[in-house]
Amino acid sequence: MKAKTQTGILTQFHKLISSQPQLKILIVAPEASPYANVGGIARVIAHLSLALARLGHDVRIFMPKFGFIDEEKYPMDKVINGLKVPTGAPEGEGDPFLICNVKTHTPPIGVPAYFLENMEYYEKRANVYGYSDDSLRWALLSRGAIEFIKMGGFVPDVVHTNDWQTGLLPNYLRSVYDRDKKLLDICTVFTIHNLHYQGMFDHRNISELDFDDGRSEIASFFDERLTKQNFLKRGVLFSDVVSTVSETYSREILTPAYGECLEKLLLEVRSKIFGITNGIDYDEFNPATDPNLANNYDARNLADRYRNKVALQKEFGLKEDPSIPIIAAEGRLDAQKGLDMTVEPLSKILSMYDVQFIALGGGDLGIADALRSLKNKFPDKVGLHLMPNFALPRLIFAGSDIMLFPSRFEPCGLVQMEGMRYGAVPVARMVGGLVDTVKNFDAAKDTGCGFTFKDFDPWQFFGSLIRALEVYNNKEVWEKLVKRCMEQDFSWETSAARYTELYYKAVRLRRQDLISSGQLLPSET
Repeated sequence: MKAKTQTGILTQFHKLISSQPQLKILIVAPEASPYANVGGIARVIAHLSLALARLGHDVRIFMPKFGFIDEEKYPMDKVINGLKVPTGAPEGEGDPFLICNVKTHTPPIGVPAYFLENMEYYEKRANVYGYSDDSLRWALLSRGAIEFIKMGGFVPDVVHTNDWQTGLLPNYLRSVYDRDKKLLDICTVFTIHNLHYQGMFDHRNISELDFDDGRSEIASFFDERLTKQNFLKRGVLFSDVVSTVSETYSREILTPAYGECLEKLLLEVRSKIFGITNGIDYDEFNPATDPNLANNYDARNLADRYRNKVALQKEFGLKEDPSIPIIAAEGRLDAQKGLDMTVEPLSKILSMYDVQFIALGGGDLGIADALRSLKNKFPDKVGLHLMPNFALPRLIFAGSDIMLFPSRFEPCGLVQMEGMRYGAVPVARMVGGLVDTVKNFDAAKDTGCGFTFKDFDPWQFFGSLIRALEVYNNKEVWEKLVKRCMEQDFSWETSAARYTELYYKAVRLRRQDLISSGQLLPSET
């Protein structure tokens, strides 16, 4: 069934792209795999760009050249030497330009990537995020990308910007560069990966004096006002089209509960907001070929999957018994992900059932301490690795039976899709992208691929987890459920086709704006 579905999708792709011109697309992002991997956005950029290229588009990535990017591993050519990026500083208040280089690398499998090189703001930094001058660093990326385009390195039809770090690019393009004929036709798509992060300030407690209307002149790189300007709001206001990373999230952000103080603005511009659910790369995340597993398998030979379960138990120092259900949580420890809410119910579960619990990820120290307390209470049933790790997640996907997703809010999430690909059944709160990717198990109809609950409530979570454990005891039903999880289609090809449609929409809207403003004649379209 899955193969037929994918074949039908691919047929639609070819019909779509054969009837319209191919696009030149520049995706600007703070990070992208394999060069820099901090959050899920890195994997999204890498996989989306590759899927778009497979549709025939000319796709390139633009990101900073961080010092930790190994040029021996990723050989680069310098395409622009001495790129002068204006800082907007008045005379006597800072350098008028920052001097950068642009390098490029084309991987054997992937798309060309351009790197904005600057010693002070990128190469000397050990991390991607977390600096007091991040506003300057991301303003430099946004304006540097535009100056790169002006120099003729690559002139796209569409610039696709991502999250607040690139939100100034559409603003610069429609203000400082609005009369530049070379840039006039370029349309912009701005993707909100997480509305909670809007800039270098607390958007929930901003004073009236510091409030950013989003339309005033962008402050210079060296002006303190830059740290108080809302980059995400400006991305929403000045881009031609706005997207979110799931359909449900695109509707949730229009409400006070999830709008992060921007719901009124988002309601005003809702006609240009679209939701496209993220995907995963089915070649990379493939239990039949994944070298990170103790034993490869697919949906036809689930008996081989259980060898990974024993390997997982051994890795975390737990009793090696494949009959014991393993409950797992993987990802950053963050209030958004809601793992703190599960500690008390998990304590009850661990005291009532012969189960094991594993958690992997770093972040919030308070949540980490709560998990350590759980480990101290149940030392033989709980395994922890409270720091990031890039190899262990695959073994957790392959070895665990149940994975937890109790998010307070969730733009999309990738881990639930990755886990299902490997046969881990999700217990998830019905919020954001989890609504679009996890369908509740219905025993009577024998449908669904997970166990869901509505409210952010520990006892609703408790009930769903109990339900999952009870179904686990029926091996025949559980095996069918695992297979159904593994057969879900979250491939990037589907999402890439929808992004293609969105890009064409942005192109049309931009040309309509140019005609309305008298900058383009109808005959020129």
